[in-house]
Parts: sequence; C-alpha cells; structure tokens
Amino acid sequence: MSKKRQIKLGAFLSPTGHHAAAWRHPDTHPAGATEFEHFKKLAQIAEAAKFDAIFTADSDGLWRGTGDRNLRAKSGHSAGSSFEPITLYSALSAVTKNIGFVATASTTYNEPWHIARKFASLDLLSGGRAAWNVVTSGNANAAYNFGLGGHPEHADRYRRAEEFVEVVKGLWDSWEDDAHIYDKAAGVYTDPDKLHELNHVGEYFKVKGPLSVPRSPQGHPVIVQAGASEPGRELAAKTAEAIFAAWQTLEDAQAFYRDVKGRAANKYGRNPDHIKILPGVYPVIGRTEQEALDKKEQLRQLIDPEIGLSLLASLGGSDALRDYDLDGPVPQDLPETNNNKSRQRLLLDLAARENLTIRQLYEWVAGARGHRVIHGTPESIADQLEEWFVSEAADGFNLLAPTYPGGLVDFIDLVVPILRHRGLFRTEYEASTLRGNLGLAIPENRYSLERNALKSA
Repeated sequence: MSKKRQIKLGAFLSPTGHHAAAWRHPDTHPAGATEFEHFKKLAQIAEAAKFDAIFTADSDGLWRGTGDRNLRAKSGHSAGSSFEPITLYSALSAVTKNIGFVATASTTYNEPWHIARKFASLDLLSGGRAAWNVVTSGNANAAYNFGLGGHPEHADRYRRAEEFVEVVKGLWDSWEDDAHIYDKAAGVYTDPDKLHELNHVGEYFKVKGPLSVPRSPQGHPVIVQAGASEPGRELAAKTAEAIFAAWQTLEDAQAFYRDVKGRAANKYGRNPDHIKILPGVYPVIGRTEQEALDKKEQLRQLIDPEIGLSLLASLGGSDALRDYDLDGPVPQDLPETNNNKSRQRLLLDLAARENLTIRQLYEWVAGARGHRVIHGTPESIADQLEEWFVSEAADGFNLLAPTYPGGLVDFIDLVVPILRHRGLFRTEYEASTLRGNLGLAIPENRYSLERNALKSA
C-alpha cells in the first residue's frame, strides 16, 4: 500500500519577516539579520514543528536604490545587512538535527568548483541536509561587484547555468560512495579506482576535477530552482529536484505543475515525483477574519512610499515608475527587463487582472513580493493550502511569514495542527536527511553506475 501524499513545508527566513516594513513592526527584532541567536531560534522553531527546510534568499549585489543614500537608510535589512547563507547554515547545522538548509548561490557570479566544494562541505557537516537554490541572478547591480560592465543577457545567463549545474553534479560524483576504505592494517586510505577526474570542456567552463570533498549520506545536495520563464522551466525540468514557484491563481499553478513535471518525464526521462513544486505563500492569520485584516492593515501603514516604489524595480528598474501617478493605473507598455523576466510578467498580469494602481501594487508586493497572499482564520488558511495540494498545483509550500518570529509561530500553533488532523502533514520526521524527508531518491554515482553496467554486461 502506497503511503498517503503529504504536504512539504519550507520556511523562508527573512530576518524580521517577509513584509518590506516588518523591521518597523513592534514585535520584530530589527538587528536580527546579523545575529546568529536570532536565526538559531527560528531554525529550532521550524524544526520542532517538523518543517522540511528553511530557506534564505541571497544576492551578490544590493537591491533597490543602492545609489540613493536616503532610500537605503529606510530599507531595513534588505539594504544589505545579511549573512552569507552557506556560512550561516554551517553554524546552524551544529544546533539542529533534522531540518534541511536551502542556500542560494548564483551561477552567473561564481565558478562551479567553488560552489560544488562549498555545498558538498555543508552537506557533510549537516549529515545530508543541504540544498542549493540555483539562481542566475536577477539583480543587475551584481555585475559591478565582479569587474563587469553590465549584467549578462537573460538567455546567456541560463545557458551558462545549465552547463554550470552539470559541472557541479559531475564534481559531486568525483568520489564513489565506498571510495574511502580507511584500512589501517593494510595502510590503504582510499581506493584509487573510485576517485575520478571530470575533465569537462564546454562552452563556458573547462574543469578538470576531482572535487576534494566526498559524497554525503544523501548522495549530493538537493537542487532547487525558482525560475518560471521559458528557460527557467527548461532548466527546472532538466535539473531541479524542488522548485520554488510564485503563482496567484489555481489554474496557473496547475498549468505550471503539469508543464514542468511533463517536460521532466517526457523530455528527460525523469520521475515527476522526484520534483517537488513548492509555491510561495504569504499567510496572514487571525483567530477571526477581522483580526487577520487588522494585521494586514497594520503592516500596510508602515510602508514608506519610496520603499514601495523601489519594490517594483523588477518592472524595469528602480526609476521605471517614478514619473507616474501613484494612484493611477500600472502602465502595461514598460520595456522588457533583462533581470527577472517572469516576475515582471507576473506583476504586470496581476495589475491588469485586478485593475490595481501603482500604490496598490507596491502595497501588495511589500508583503508577498509576487507570491500568493492568503488571509483569514486558521481553518480558512488550511482550506486554501489543501485545495492547491489536492488539486495538483503544489506538492507543498514555501512559507513567507509576514513577521518573525510571530508569523511563523502563528502558523505552527494555529494551522499546522489542522493540517495534521486532516492527515496532510507529518507528526515526525521520516529521515535524517533532507532527501529522505522530501521523498527524493538518492542519486546514484555515475561512475558506480558505469562500473555496475560493465559487471552486468
């Protein structure tokens, strides 16, 4: 008998909360962005609730208004105060046991060998709980931190990313699982036949290998991806094992779910169950409907209009809407961005569908940043999550709490018990690795597969 499908949950740990004005909320800790104890508390809260993973975003350049000192001063932790994620998770791995760590790292502004080594190290340190969120960098400001005159074109970034991921996966296979013998009596530390050079030569990279870090208990880190553009979907279908998505309607989410899993199966011969699609969801929870609305309004009133406009930079740059009336309609004829194309399209479609003004759009983005907003009582929140889950629009959700720790605690205390009562969420971890808890297969080492194939021939 097959085990009942259950919701997978990740917590997106923005330091004070996912709302742009969360740092101004009376119940948050503004300095938490660079305090280890703050993240330790959040990680342990999520682990006690049996969440699959925690996730932090990252960028190789400052976002919004980096040249505007006054704007930067109002931006909270998003102005640049943040830990490098692999460093943070390495520390958190020592104070947690089961929860996974999804760290963001760019394929545009890194080299494959460095990324392979860092994530393999985190995977070993955590006992098999690491995941790499593969991004191509939607922040054009990053280019100027790496000696470049401009941000590479969107299509070029994705071609590089595809090869980058293949090189990293190849490096992760440098050591077969049983390569280390540790035979003191015979004086044999490793089996030399089970250590392999990659010798990759491609369009973007020439990498010899091997990697200096062996495989972890989960084989190699889980590969996560978030792009929804056509190149993003193709990259996800070929390589991703979990996908962070941003959809507003059930129909769009279902179409994406079918598309990516269908491509993975039909084009790349992958098991579609080995791709977990986890849309972002921003829940505002009240014991009554009015309490939830009051919470939304409290945060809305804390938004500075300058910060609000800067949140719409993905529509074409930080100054794209400055000459428009804030209470007028969102223009639909903006030039196509070279940064985050799928996010630009999502916001323009939302503004047109809901007939939003520029002010209303940035108030919406300030909370969910393009992800789905749900609000209401705990029962209502659970109903909305269950609908997407059973309708095959999602395998789980990446939770974007409005404030931390309060928003996360509210979800755990009020919504998780309802999901458990319905049999939709675990009461205990199934495994000690992230793959085990997500229900993902351990990837077989390519050289072991070749060796076994030769034996069977």
